[in-house]
Amino acid sequence: MPDLVPLRRALLSVSDKTDLVPFAKALEARGVELVSTGGTARTLEEAGLKVTPVEQVTGFPEGLDGRVKTLHPSVHGALLALRDKPEHNAFLEKHSITPIDLVCINLYPFERTVSDPGVSLLDAIENIDIGGPAMIRAAAKNYQWVATVTNPDRYDRVIGELDAHDGATTLPLRAELSAAAFGRTSHYDAAIASFLSRRFPTPFPEVVRTGYTKSGTLRYGENPHQEAAIYRDPASTGPSVVNARQLHGKALSYNNLLDASAALEGVKSLTKTHPDHAGACVVKHNAPCGLCAGATIEGAVDGAIAGNPVAAYGGIIAINRDLDLAGAERIADKRSFFEVVVAPGFDDDALELLRGRWANVRLLATDHRTGSSARKLDMRSIPGGLLVQDRDTRAPKPEQWTHAAGPEPDPARLDEAALAMVAAKHLMSNAIAIAGRDGGSMRILGTG
Repeated sequence: MPDLVPLRRALLSVSDKTDLVPFAKALEARGVELVSTGGTARTLEEAGLKVTPVEQVTGFPEGLDGRVKTLHPSVHGALLALRDKPEHNAFLEKHSITPIDLVCINLYPFERTVSDPGVSLLDAIENIDIGGPAMIRAAAKNYQWVATVTNPDRYDRVIGELDAHDGATTLPLRAELSAAAFGRTSHYDAAIASFLSRRFPTPFPEVVRTGYTKSGTLRYGENPHQEAAIYRDPASTGPSVVNARQLHGKALSYNNLLDASAALEGVKSLTKTHPDHAGACVVKHNAPCGLCAGATIEGAVDGAIAGNPVAAYGGIIAINRDLDLAGAERIADKRSFFEVVVAPGFDDDALELLRGRWANVRLLATDHRTGSSARKLDMRSIPGGLLVQDRDTRAPKPEQWTHAAGPEPDPARLDEAALAMVAAKHLMSNAIAIAGRDGGSMRILGTG
């Protein structure tokens, strides 16, 4: 297995053309022949680069609206040949195949396409790349001889390697690029499987494919001795703390994210049962200690804090509407302290007030997103595997309840019971939630 492989021929075929031209110019300046396809070839030619069209390599025209262009032995033989095997070299010579030393490929933008809640099935399917993953996998399999570049972030690394090794790539770099390439195709396939499973659902698939992508490293995990990171679900397009914009404050911790997510899910559940109310949910240690549906944001915040003022101190609060100045003033009251405030948005004066009140409070804007906020399956890891169940998205519906005993409840009492059920849903294990009414607001008086 060779260490240094001279780079003489590269195939470039990309959807994301970020920094493509400078990368290709750097390759050409080092004497590398550029082979390319379709729109990539046009971009390079317009930049003044000499390009060998892939149809000239295959002797076969691009067809089927671009569905077939690189699926050919002249491409895959050039990628897969083991150049230290005489029989492989004989095959190349017999069929006039010139080896390819580097492929630069990023795939059709399937993930971006399906992030649009209104995407049609036809548009999604047409953005499933076939030739790209095939070439990536072929090149990555043969990393002994071929470098596989799947992200513009790696262009400078490759050029630096060529400069350091007289126009050659090293085995450690090719192996690293190979691992990243297989990770990319795995994630791509998982995104496709996730999308199609939502369109053609089966209760529990034989294989659970997640395809989460790393979006950041956390300072530490649940405890300081644990390392941690956060991963984003490409299937999630709705409001979530992972997709939120942080407008202020220090970095989020593992526990911050757990509690902020619990608060957001709590207030989302409240909004389903009381869509015409302002809502607020306070969470401490991953359980709601206060929940309120009110006529105003200020009233909802006040009611949620009043559910358990002691537990609310140092907790996390989520609101279901853009936070206005009156609501921010109640949050910033000198008797209160919050680690994180989550809302779809923040009015300018509310944002200014909270920034001035606390230097480190994390302010998360989830925006007014639409679409699915999570997969339909709820997955929880245990040592050795996963527990999987349907997500509990059902909202309490008083009209479907059966009156079994006691005085006949009036509509106000049923509303309070629905609020209590929302809180109990987000408590752990066996739960008690006591709800009541304070003026125009309904709020949780206690949980346990």
